[in-house]
Amino acid sequence: MRGLIEEQGFAVIDDLLGLNEVEELIEELDRTPPPRSRAGLRHALRHPAIAALAKNSQLLAIAQEILGCKALPYRATLFDKSPNSNWLVVWHQDTALPLRERREVPGWGPWSVKDGVIYAHAPASALCGILALRVHLDDSTEHNGPLRVLPGTHKNGVLSDEAIHETAVRVPAANCLIPKGGILGMSPLLIHSSSKSRVEAPRRVLHIEYSSSPNFADGLELAIA
Repeated sequence: MRGLIEEQGFAVIDDLLGLNEVEELIEELDRTPPPRSRAGLRHALRHPAIAALAKNSQLLAIAQEILGCKALPYRATLFDKSPNSNWLVVWHQDTALPLRERREVPGWGPWSVKDGVIYAHAPASALCGILALRVHLDDSTEHNGPLRVLPGTHKNGVLSDEAIHETAVRVPAANCLIPKGGILGMSPLLIHSSSKSRVEAPRRVLHIEYSSSPNFADGLELAIA
């Protein structure tokens, strides 16, 4: 998996989690539902079942293979795309990181606060130590708004909106069609998007992010979110 992520910016394991494991997680989320928006849940590590999954030995092994033995989960987001909550995501990179406190450090910013957590857009040097593992709680098909990626674009660093648009025009996109229980690993610098779902079936994805270290230069430290 490491070689594919280094070369393409993403890689897929179709059946990392068993269907029973996925169903148990869904049942736990239904039994003790966390507060969420229509689109899902932003700071999902606050839910015990999701925090436990983020430390699952199989997921940690993947994160540590790519980021090193000290890799740790620091944020999770539950995306819940359905007929009642359907949206389009334009081509973008994931460059904002949650931090324990604000410090005026060159290369970091702009800053914002989301649900009480401080965020800053990070430089490529920090984002190279980040990996997202997307756990699919439903089949992701070409009809229900799957993730679309531009392979290899993680090598270009942090790009402006204009540069992202220009890249999307010339680089062929790939649809990430992944079965329930499958995992997609990706760099946050990989340009990606998704379209609206065209079917009734839900498309739930748990997006868990790992870092090679909780600390960055100049005293910046990740917040667990």
